[in-house]
Amino acid sequence: MTDSIEKKAAQQQARDEWVHVESLDLDAQGVAHKADGMVVFIEGALPFEEVQFSVHRKKNNWEQGTVAAIRRESSQRVRPGCPHFGLHAGACGGCKMQHLDAAAQVAVKQRALEDNLWHLGKVRPENMLRPLEGPAWHYRYRARLSMRYVVKKGTVLIGFHERKSRYLADMQVCPVLPARVSAMLMPLREVIGSMEARDTCPQIELACGDAPDGAGLGVIALVLRHLQPLSAADIGRLQAFAAQHPGVQWWLQAKGPETVKLLEPDGPALAYELPEFGVTMPFKPTDFTQVNPHINRALVSRALRLLDVQPDERVIDWFCGLGNFTLPLASRAREVLGIEGSDTLVGRATDNFERNRPAVPGRGALAPVRFVARNLFEMTPAILVADGAADKWLVDPPREGAFALAKALADLHQQVELHEGGWSPPKRIVYVSCNPSTLARDAGLLVHQAGYRCTFAGVVNMFPHTAHVESIAVFDLA
Repeated sequence: MTDSIEKKAAQQQARDEWVHVESLDLDAQGVAHKADGMVVFIEGALPFEEVQFSVHRKKNNWEQGTVAAIRRESSQRVRPGCPHFGLHAGACGGCKMQHLDAAAQVAVKQRALEDNLWHLGKVRPENMLRPLEGPAWHYRYRARLSMRYVVKKGTVLIGFHERKSRYLADMQVCPVLPARVSAMLMPLREVIGSMEARDTCPQIELACGDAPDGAGLGVIALVLRHLQPLSAADIGRLQAFAAQHPGVQWWLQAKGPETVKLLEPDGPALAYELPEFGVTMPFKPTDFTQVNPHINRALVSRALRLLDVQPDERVIDWFCGLGNFTLPLASRAREVLGIEGSDTLVGRATDNFERNRPAVPGRGALAPVRFVARNLFEMTPAILVADGAADKWLVDPPREGAFALAKALADLHQQVELHEGGWSPPKRIVYVSCNPSTLARDAGLLVHQAGYRCTFAGVVNMFPHTAHVESIAVFDLA
């Protein structure tokens, strides 16, 4: 009883105290200090605001709370663009920064990149690149939408989870999805709710392609995960939904990703365009592709400009996936080697290369490309040498980063005999990252142990309104 009284008294004291918010962390929490020096992280608060807050978590040296009142508001605070965003009960947890001006969001991410590079890798880029930005809304061409039939509400919910909850948000629109997809959420809820299998369909995975001319939205692929076989009546309901919504293409997934199949096998191909390079990339809805096609085009263009590939150069594209960078590189280089951990993706990348290989107007034929599958998290100096010397590297790893690759390169830097045998390190590396902490770790290896300088770095705003930080860095041999 006494503990409960003391806890309530502490919460009341926090609500009564006004604090000055100093900065924003990557969870979009305002960071402030109380009068006693205690650090407090405040949801909903922005830098330079004076706020009161309610405590919901307390540790020995920090507290976490939610903004309760604002006495001085930030000039960068804006009205959120989605009715489901906020701190209220049932609010969607898909976005964290809608209350902050879009340009300010990018500045927060830029600072996070610089802080990670310095504090984790002891690396300061010689030049900071201008951030890559694109549309702030309707950018998300990929999403994994959870589904649940809620008996008490008598409806199916489709979308993202509530903020800090296992429950699904009651989403009626989603402005970060393409407008046509957002407008489809309620009809989707209705059709799934009418199905016999509504209790055994936990997820829809969304993947959108480009229109054939590269302008606008093309195929809208909806991958329905179903735990039990679908009845003929349910399949008919899905077919009717697709007929009513042009561009929609249903795929069914009974078990793992390998079971994904097209409901109507004669449907148009799902693909995205890289028009600057005359490349079309077919893909399956479960393949990894970038969430934001607008930024992906700009990112590929920037990466190739930074790499500055010459016609007589050999390039290696590490973690090449479907060939998102490999095929554009082949339009510039003498030869490209694409290395990927998945046999399936290597097969898909090879098919994409063969499809795009013939000359097209304004581009010519692609240079020779070879794709190989290899566990890139178990790289060694010997394997690196066996792949042969390359003039330049493009590295685009998952969130885990490319530690084994950077470590192998650093080890080779110390082994002079391998250099005498004809192997030489790449003159330039362009590293595309989706995790600033693993980029910083790998940058520390490249700069302090492998003989490189970090000449450029900058953020890529692939996920507006979220805390996700995508970035790009350039390393030149010293």
